[in-house]
Amino acid sequence: MTHAVPKAEIHCHIEGAATPDLVRAQAAKYGVDVAAFLGERGYVWSDFTSFLAAYDAAAALFRTEEDYALLAETHLTEIAAEGAIYAEIFVSPDHAERSGIGVGAYLSGLAGGIERAKAESGIECRMIVVGIRHFGAEAVEAAARFAAGRPHELVTGFGMAGEERFGRVADYARAFDTARAAGLGITIHAGELAGADSVRDALDHLRPARIGHGARAIEDKALVERIAEEGVVLELCPGSNVALGVFADWSSHPFETMRKAGVRVTLNSDDPPHFHSSIGNEYAMAAATWGYDAAQLMHFTRTALEAAFIDEATREKLLGQLR
Repeated sequence: MTHAVPKAEIHCHIEGAATPDLVRAQAAKYGVDVAAFLGERGYVWSDFTSFLAAYDAAAALFRTEEDYALLAETHLTEIAAEGAIYAEIFVSPDHAERSGIGVGAYLSGLAGGIERAKAESGIECRMIVVGIRHFGAEAVEAAARFAAGRPHELVTGFGMAGEERFGRVADYARAFDTARAAGLGITIHAGELAGADSVRDALDHLRPARIGHGARAIEDKALVERIAEEGVVLELCPGSNVALGVFADWSSHPFETMRKAGVRVTLNSDDPPHFHSSIGNEYAMAAATWGYDAAQLMHFTRTALEAAFIDEATREKLLGQLR
C-alpha cells in the first residue's frame, strides 16, 4: 500500500545517504580499508560519537566532482524507485573544504547528479546549505554568507547541523539573519539529542520555518501547542531517533501524538543506510505503527511539499501529482 504513495523528504544529509555498496566501491577505487566502520550487515557504530566517526569515514571516500555526482544520482534514483517525487539534501561547504574538493566542485558534482536523477526518474531535488554548529559561530556565519551568495540555483535553504549541545542558539542568530535576508528558507536541527529547551531557543532566537527533528518538544506540552499555533513544520525522523536511542521504539515515538496535537509533521530518513532505513521504510513503518492509510500518508507528503524550499511553480506542479 505505501509503495504507491507519492513521497517527499525534506531532511537528509547527502553524505549520510551513501549506501554500503557505494562506499565499498569508492573504497576499492581509492584503496581504503573500511573494516573499522563497515561490516557485512552495514555501518558499524554503537553511539552518537561512533556514528559520526562512521559518517565521516564514509564521506571521506567521496573526493571528486564525479564522486559527488554519483552519490546524489544514486541516492535520488533509489528513493524515486520508492515513490519519492521530491527531496531536499543537506550540503556542507565546511565538509567540502575539509575533504579538499572545494565548494565549487562539490556543488557542481551534486547538481550534476541531481540533474541526472531527474532525467532518469523525474524526481525534483534542492540543496540546503548547513553550517556545522560545533565548528562555532564564525564558521556557521561563513556558511550562511556562502549560501546567501546563491552559489547555485538549486541552493534554496540554509540550516545548522552538528552537535546540538554545543554553544547557545543565540550565538548563531547573525548567521540566520544573513540567510533570511537573502531569501533562503530557514531550518535548524533541534530537539534531537537535546531536550525541549533546544527547540524553544531555536524558535525564540532564529524564527525558523522548520525544525530539523524537534521530537523532544514532546517533553513540554506548552511548547507543542506553540509549534502547532505558529505552524512550524517538524522534519521528524522516527527511524533515526529509534536507532540512536532517543526513543525506545517506533510506538514510543511522539510522531502521532504531535500530529493529533495539530503540529505539521513530516517523515524523513536523516542518514538512511546508517539507520537501516529509507524514505520508503519511514512511510511503511508509520503506516504499520499508527495505522495510517494512503490518504493520511499523502497528507504528510503534502505538508512536506508545502514546507519545501522551492519556487511556487515547481511546488504547484508537485502538489498536482497528489491530486
